[in-house]
Formats: sequence, C-alpha cells, structure tokens
Amino acid sequence: MSQVIAIQRESSGCQDQPVLRERGQREVFCGLTGIIWLHRKIQDAFFLVVGSRTCAHLIQSAAGVMIFAEPRFATAIIDERDLAGLADANVELDRVVTRLLDRRPDIKLLFLVGSCPSEVIKLDLGRAAQRLSQRFSPSVRVLNYSGSGIETTFTQGEDACLAAMVPSLPVAAENQASGSQKSLVVVGALADVVEDQFKRLFDQLGIGPVAFFPPRRANAMPEIGPDTRFLLAQPFLADTARALEARGATRLDALFPIGEEGTTEWLRAAADAWDVPTEKFDAVVAPGQARARRAVEMHHALLSGRSVFFFPDSQLEVPLARFLSRELKMNLTEVGTPYLHRQHLARDLALLPDSITLSEGQHVERQLDRCRALKPDLVVCGLGLANPLEAEGMTTKWSIELVFTPIQGYDQAGDLAELFSRPLHRRTKIAA
Repeated sequence: MSQVIAIQRESSGCQDQPVLRERGQREVFCGLTGIIWLHRKIQDAFFLVVGSRTCAHLIQSAAGVMIFAEPRFATAIIDERDLAGLADANVELDRVVTRLLDRRPDIKLLFLVGSCPSEVIKLDLGRAAQRLSQRFSPSVRVLNYSGSGIETTFTQGEDACLAAMVPSLPVAAENQASGSQKSLVVVGALADVVEDQFKRLFDQLGIGPVAFFPPRRANAMPEIGPDTRFLLAQPFLADTARALEARGATRLDALFPIGEEGTTEWLRAAADAWDVPTEKFDAVVAPGQARARRAVEMHHALLSGRSVFFFPDSQLEVPLARFLSRELKMNLTEVGTPYLHRQHLARDLALLPDSITLSEGQHVERQLDRCRALKPDLVVCGLGLANPLEAEGMTTKWSIELVFTPIQGYDQAGDLAELFSRPLHRRTKIAA
C-alpha cells in the first residue's frame, strides 16, 4: 500500500511538527486482548467471545489461565456447520448462553464479544444481546461490542466495551436542595490499588462524589448527567468519551496520569473544576510528588541521555514519551501511535520536543527501516517485532506489558521507570 504523508500544524511543542501518516502492513493484537484486563476489573461480568478456535487460543494464551481455573471469559466456537449455514447461529448462541447462565448464577453482566469470524458471517450480535437481555432480565444484563482486529488495535477493545455500556448507565438525579451537584467519573480500567490511591487523593482534596468506570461490580455503574465531569485515565477511549459527552457529561482536559508530572496535572484538572484552593492542593499532592520523584530518580543514571523509538501499538505512546522525555531525560527519536487523537492528547503533545518524528498508523517495513537507521538504545514495540529486533542486537520493551501493568499515579512512577530501565540493565549484564 502507498505511504500517505499529511502535515498538520498547531501552536506549540510537538504539535508544530509534521505528522507522518502511514498506511500499510501492521503488527498488532486484536481487540479481544482487552478482555484479559477487563474481566479482572468487573468481578461479576462474563465475556463470551463469538468466534473461531483461533480466537479461543488467543485469549487463553494471552491470559495464561490454567486448565483448572474458573475464568470469566469463554468462546462460543463458530464451526463449519455455522459457516456453511447448516445450523441457525442464533439458536446455537441462545443455547450456549442459557447453559452458561444456568451454570454460573453469579454472572450479572454478560458481554457478547464480536470477532472477525462473527462479523464475516454477519451475525447480528446487537440484536442477539437485546433478545437475551429481555429474556434474562432483571437478573442478567446482556450487552455486545466488537473485539474484531480487522481495522483496530488491541486497546480499542476496552474502548468498545465501555462505549457499549454508556447508553445503559443510570441518569444522574438532580439534587433538590442545591439544584445541581457536580460528580466526577474516572474513565478507564485501572488496577484496584491505583483506583484506591486516586480515591484517597480525591477525598483529601474534597472532590466528589467520585465514581470509577468500569466499576468493580455491575450494580455500581456511575450516574451520568449534565453535572457529570469525567477524567480519562487512558488515552485510547475516544468512542467512550464521545458517548459520555452525548449523554451530557463534560470532559476535563488534562495530561494523562503517567509519571509525577502527568498525575499532578491530571489531579489539578479536577481540583480546578471543584475550586480547590492552590494551597490545599499543593499540600495534598506534595507527599505523592516527593515519593514519585525519589523513585524515578533511581533510574536516571541508566536512562538519562538514552534514545528510544516507539512503534505504534497501544495508543499509550504519546504520554509515555512525555514521561520519558521530561522526567527521565531520554532522547525521543520517533513516537509512533496507531491513532492520534489530537484533542485528547493536546496537552501531552505540547510537552514533547519539536525534534522528534511523530507518526500515526503503520507501515511496518518502512518503520523498521527508520528504526534500524536510527539505532536507538531502546525500542518499544509489540511482541511480534521484539524477538526479531533482539536477534538483530537491539534492546526492546514489550508495549503490551505497559497495558497489563499498573503504571498510573504517583506510587507507580518508579515501577514505570523500571519497566524501561530493566531491558537496558539486562542488555548490560549480557554484554558483560
């Protein structure tokens, strides 16, 4: 496929630089991978992938679930009879769902997850979800979303899942005493420990009520209305943000909570919306800032001045690049991302140096050529590229590990820095 280059110019930082837009062969996981962290978050939800045996093998391998475990995901296999039209796929799906819910009465929220095979045979999972939800209501709510990897990258699985839930979120009731009451919703799947840390900080700042989306239980969905303010915890939730805004909620513009700087400015956006005095804000965040700076400082000697190249994979690339550049003094060469949402990433982009190459999309062969020519000290890429590049003598960091690992907030800043220093430390030991 031909390479397309488009130039966009803004006002500051990396936004003033040309954006290299590429279309071609890509190296990414599909959106089904998002189930691996989502099924751990919503404790009474179940993810039923409607797909092929390949889909089942992917999820099982990615999750590393042992054979005797009782996971909260499974695959309804589309086999030859379904593809040949010899069986009614909807009847078969109803049978599988009924058997699943009979065996697992703890399920309160069931997702029918579309895949490449289900979309190829044009199985209408949206209609199936409506039919099944009516049948099993009110005990179980059935929703659907697409995890197909035909035109998406793997973190969009979470975006599609959350966006599918937004229309059914409860309507925020108006506070009769004051006429209105602002509420804050933190959007994006976070590890429970990170969620608890943020909740304590919001409580200390006097910000609330605060809800997290997705919640830990299906009956704890946040209420949404015109007085709802929301903060994105992840940069890959474009569809979810649009759906929330369509419900009347307002997004608070902020850096993403990665590193000390990002976490502080993310919290400040909420503090400003709640008119928290500057003195109080500084006093509340100061201990976390100090812990984060001390933890990150331990990795300066190994990372400062080293060059890093980002292949597009997770959509976390821009805020991660900002963290590495500003807090660890690494030299950015190319920062590639599958999709560049300029509005959501505006503040992070403004803090990137204007000397980098910023690319959107992927033509993997051309990007490999540029990476080899630059010879960076560290390459952040997907699993499919990491081993070949390691064989060529490059040092790599798996980008998917940055999604599976808690990296948001003050107390995770040092762990995040270590994820980048560890491959370089390993390479040093091997060479010794």
